[in-house]
Amino acid sequence: MRSFKILVFTIVTFAPFFADAQSFFAIRRNRNLLVGLGSGTANYYGEMVNPGEFGIIKPNITVSAEYYWLPRISSRAQLTWFQFSGDDSKADDDRRERNLSFTSSNIELSVIGVVHLSPMGTRFYQRSPLDIYGFLGFGLLRFNPKTVAPDGEKVALAPLQTEGVKYSRIQPVIPVGLGVRVKVDPFFNILVEGGYRLTFTDYLDDVSIKRYPDPAILSSDLARALSDRRPEIGTQPDRPQEVGVRGNPDENDGYFIANITLQYYLPTEIFRSSQHKLYRSKRKFWNRRR
Repeated sequence: MRSFKILVFTIVTFAPFFADAQSFFAIRRNRNLLVGLGSGTANYYGEMVNPGEFGIIKPNITVSAEYYWLPRISSRAQLTWFQFSGDDSKADDDRRERNLSFTSSNIELSVIGVVHLSPMGTRFYQRSPLDIYGFLGFGLLRFNPKTVAPDGEKVALAPLQTEGVKYSRIQPVIPVGLGVRVKVDPFFNILVEGGYRLTFTDYLDDVSIKRYPDPAILSSDLARALSDRRPEIGTQPDRPQEVGVRGNPDENDGYFIANITLQYYLPTEIFRSSQHKLYRSKRKFWNRRR
């Protein structure tokens, strides 16, 4: 909610300046490059959510740049900060007895290809008022699952190797999804978009292996305490009789991102003006040296 308020404040504050600035540029010159700022929600899917459901709703903020190569084909680079979390106490079944939880702050850098149902038009301002599109791409995710230790301190789980397994916190992802683009005026779009991220890891939540690991292989008392948290709520049977189920290694974790994004068509004059200023600066420098 806080990130959404920041986005709304930014739009309300700066949109009038962008609108007034259009008088400086010839509208008839085409524009193929868009920049965007968006916010929305992120949901994780893995061992700590009810089957068939997504986890606790968390915020995200996205900045992006998109370029149209053809009337119906574009590509977009985007950087997204977001969070997701899971908590066994919210489970509908006996996973509550496992007593695990985590929160992760993440950064995703991705490049996607976009196919549009409606073409841009001969000129950017002639585009359709409404467009439906699909996207597929590749990205890198930096995640960092943390939990609250028994003493109340928040600690990162990956360095502790709570399952006796070392894993990388940088993982490839495949974004895939659908969106709707609404033309606000000649220079602005609103995007409403949702996309799932296929991952190649089962450790977004620091939980994967089926059985609890032998405490003897873990590196510290803290790792042992966070590996099996059933004793904290009295749900751990004697180990000789029961080992217990910790995770599901047969299915990777994933997450879903939903956004509302404001897009702006950048005028080509911005780049021409920058190049001209650079050229003039170089000329002044060399003339001064002579």
